[in-house]
Amino acid sequence: MKQQTIYILLIMLFISNIASAQWVKEKGKGYYKLSTWFLEADEHYTSTGAKDPNATRGQFNVNFYGEYGLSNKLNASLYLPFFTRTYQNEQVSGTTGNIIAEGEALNGIGDVDLGIIYSIIQKNNLAVSASLIFGIPSGNNSGGSDGSFQTGDGEFNQFLKSSIGIPFHLGNSSAYTSAYLGYNNRTKGFSDEIRTGLELGINGLKNKLWLIGKLNIIQSLNNGTLSAQNAQGSIFANNIEFTSLGIEANYYLTKKLGMSINYTSALGGRIIYAAPSYSAGFFLDIK
Repeated sequence: MKQQTIYILLIMLFISNIASAQWVKEKGKGYYKLSTWFLEADEHYTSTGAKDPNATRGQFNVNFYGEYGLSNKLNASLYLPFFTRTYQNEQVSGTTGNIIAEGEALNGIGDVDLGIIYSIIQKNNLAVSASLIFGIPSGNNSGGSDGSFQTGDGEFNQFLKSSIGIPFHLGNSSAYTSAYLGYNNRTKGFSDEIRTGLELGINGLKNKLWLIGKLNIIQSLNNGTLSAQNAQGSIFANNIEFTSLGIEANYYLTKKLGMSINYTSALGGRIIYAAPSYSAGFFLDIK
């Protein structure tokens, strides 16, 4: 079961990058972000939703996310985890102090996401968009000595979602709320998924700071054929489900350049680490 939890790391990171309402950028404008992401856990939610211990495993990721306005109604997006490190700490006997199992790590590139975002409605008081994101299996789904160290899932997926965003004011502060609903079609015997989420953001410090709360849910359709045992003999995740809650702060150092930090934790789930994730980075917002 401990190997089964690795895949969810990539999904949580992916969701954190695509969850916003995505007001479409004008032609030639863009948003670019370079960030790191980290998670380490010694327990996980099982397939029944209960918590079980596991050998301490973690993942560190350095990634780039960007959106560019191809036209006033169509944007292109790219998520590139160009360095991913997945590892397991050595296991030491609490009785004798002897090493039970050696630690191990794998470095590589993660799965790349390519997308297009189309503006259906974009007004001062309403934004509605549709997105299609292709998950490229560029990562390693069977690395390490036992095939359980993964930087990707090994399958080509297509995620179609619609988003709605509404800006408003809280006193003198700008704010917005948004929601999305999407269907993730997966290959290689993985179950398809329904994904949905809510987001609430409020601006302060004279338009320099955005505080954002994010709620995301993944629900499996349980229609896959993938066995729990893969060809390398390790357990690989399928039919994963979770509800996560995150808080993010974005601070503009200048009108275009800013820094961002994020904390996200699972409220519950199946086949997912029972530990929070952390990310931090810098962004360039060309409006």
